[in-house]
Amino acid sequence: MHTLPRPVLQALVGDEAVEAFFSNEAELAAMLRVESALAEAEAKVGLIAGDAGRRIVEVCGAFQADWGKLAEGLARDGVIVPDFVRQLRAAVGEPHAKAVHLGATSQDIIDTALVLRLKSVVEILGHRLDTLIHSLDGLKRRDGAVRLMAHTRMQRALPFTASDKIDTWLQPLERHRQALQDLALRLLVVQLGGPIGTRGELKQHGDAVAGQMAETLGLGLAPSWHSQRDRIGEFGAFLSLLTGTLGKLGQDVALMAQNEVGEVKLAAGGGSSAMAHKSNPVPAEVLVALARFNAGMLGTLHQALVHEGERSGAAWTLEWMVLPPMVVSAAAALSRAQGLIAGITFAPSKAVET
Repeated sequence: MHTLPRPVLQALVGDEAVEAFFSNEAELAAMLRVESALAEAEAKVGLIAGDAGRRIVEVCGAFQADWGKLAEGLARDGVIVPDFVRQLRAAVGEPHAKAVHLGATSQDIIDTALVLRLKSVVEILGHRLDTLIHSLDGLKRRDGAVRLMAHTRMQRALPFTASDKIDTWLQPLERHRQALQDLALRLLVVQLGGPIGTRGELKQHGDAVAGQMAETLGLGLAPSWHSQRDRIGEFGAFLSLLTGTLGKLGQDVALMAQNEVGEVKLAAGGGSSAMAHKSNPVPAEVLVALARFNAGMLGTLHQALVHEGERSGAAWTLEWMVLPPMVVSAAAALSRAQGLIAGITFAPSKAVET
């Protein structure tokens, strides 16, 4: 019997390109990059021998994980890194096994691996935002003079133009684009703190190792931020604001596309199983759903700001559960919005004409 490789719902609200960054394979590849960069940096400052550093880098480039053991380790330890390091040390072999992961802790590897993947995600979000802003500019130039009826509190207000309406969608997106650029400087930084976040196990070389890792990985440099999750919380807030803006766009389009209003024509719509005459504004509706989803998830993500002491297993796990679907939802919303705008045509308001 044929089975679908992904949940059917993902065809509506998912985004394969961005989901791929949260796959098991992508996380493992990022973790290997971090361990390789750590070994390379430690060899350069003399914490481990050059031969050990080269051996670890070589093994990281060809490492094949035992996924079953990793899953067992995750269930037992609450984090995948302990068994990952055990397997990596076995692959490196003697006499260099002890040099693997020297002075680091699980959170250093997990967090930096996350940031590496978020760097690619931020590039995708930025590109999609640029494309959508360009499309809205084009729509404004083409249809901006069309006369519409403004509505306040769901009631007719005064006439205005399609250009005025488009600005309510476009201007926040331009601000989001700048906010993403600014946020990236704070978000895309290396994590290296060691067991309690002080870099103390790196024997006065912690800052130098972190700096070298940042250079190798193409990330920014920052002090350890194990229990300081504001940069993750800020990114989540950005995602919710972005999808909220796109949800407002979707809600407007759905209302304007109603038969009785007719201010927007859509190139294509969704069908009905019972009413053949219907053309439902599905992409617009999906934007509203994604906005409400991320708004709800943001409160849960911000619960993960509460770390007891220097590390919280509960808060950290909660962050893992919530952040990926928020990222995917934002990416999906940008794609759906682009498709929606590409198929929109404004029509003069019947209310203005009468």
